[in-house]
Amino acid sequence: MGVTGAGKTTVGRALAEALGADYADADAFHSAGNVAKMSAGKPLDDSDRQPWLRAVGDWLGTRGATGGVVSCSALKRSYRTILRERGPGVWFLHLAGPPDVAAARVGGREDHFMPVSLVTAQYAALEPLTADEPGLTVEFVRPPEQIVEQAQRALAEIQIHPPKEVV
Repeated sequence: MGVTGAGKTTVGRALAEALGADYADADAFHSAGNVAKMSAGKPLDDSDRQPWLRAVGDWLGTRGATGGVVSCSALKRSYRTILRERGPGVWFLHLAGPPDVAAARVGGREDHFMPVSLVTAQYAALEPLTADEPGLTVEFVRPPEQIVEQAQRALAEIQIHPPKEVV
């Protein structure tokens, strides 16, 4: 989880591969209307996000024994609650970091619908992962391999009750 430009796709794919789990990018679950709205530089509101979050949560809920990793902004606690309700066992990896780095990364993209103008809106909406939510917060400025290793160590520590899915 994290804002646009945090490296969710890069880290998510690498973590899924390391865990032998299925992978999905939550962007693929957006409606055409949501994509058009974001492409126009307009942030999504909660009503735009509800069907999208339910679809992502449902995907997580169907991963079975192998689990799954999905790259999803999950900016608010209420969004993460939806994901946990629809995909029991969800564990979050919050990629956190400085807005200027996220903006520079988004500005350097050529093949993504999210404009750099929405980075500020995402930071304004972000409710960081809290101590009572299952997961780990790491700095996204670290190399992806280090983030994946840290996530794997954290997951290994909770093997008594391993999560089924990682967001």
